[in-house]
Amino acid sequence: MKLIIGNRNYSSWSFRAWLGLTMGGVAFETELRPFDEENDFRDYLAFSPTGKVPVLQDQGRTVWESLAILEYAAETHPEKPFWPEDADARTYARCIAHEMHAGFSGIRNECPMNMRRAPGDLVVSEAVRKDVARIETILDNCLQTYGGPFLFGPFSIADAMYAPVVNRLEIYRLSTHPAVERYTQAMKALPAWQDWVEKGCAEPWVVAMDEV
Repeated sequence: MKLIIGNRNYSSWSFRAWLGLTMGGVAFETELRPFDEENDFRDYLAFSPTGKVPVLQDQGRTVWESLAILEYAAETHPEKPFWPEDADARTYARCIAHEMHAGFSGIRNECPMNMRRAPGDLVVSEAVRKDVARIETILDNCLQTYGGPFLFGPFSIADAMYAPVVNRLEIYRLSTHPAVERYTQAMKALPAWQDWVEKGCAEPWVVAMDEV
């Protein structure tokens, strides 16, 4: 099983898939393909139907889209704890994972993930503020209901989907909510998180459009 990713410093969707597979305990190799804006990512089309990353290759199959990759891993490794065991929790986890996949365009467009960026205030739109308020509600509800340290107690696919938001909320100083602080501390304490950040910060590439 091989996961093809983009720049660790910026590629939020790569981070979701990589962190989810890593925390799920699945054996896989990682191949990094740096972003290639100058050539409109044409080289990506050799391995990605959409010309985007991440892409999972396994047993002759090609799986794209971060959430599809993690669902595929959960299906092919049913013994691994990708989703909460409780049916109600699992249903809610899937809902908020898909909400993250399909929504929050304000924060995604205005506040790109950037592992190297030092925290600093950013003037944002009302759309971003609405996204932040919704994320605060989700984190607070999950931590109060399931006790933490992650959204449903143990780490799950839902946490992988929300991981890049942790970076965004911190580096752009978008929230002071206690649930955000609690969740940020838990996520950043993960050795997998620290490994990704260390490698991302060591990358030589700079993507101007993501340096807000």
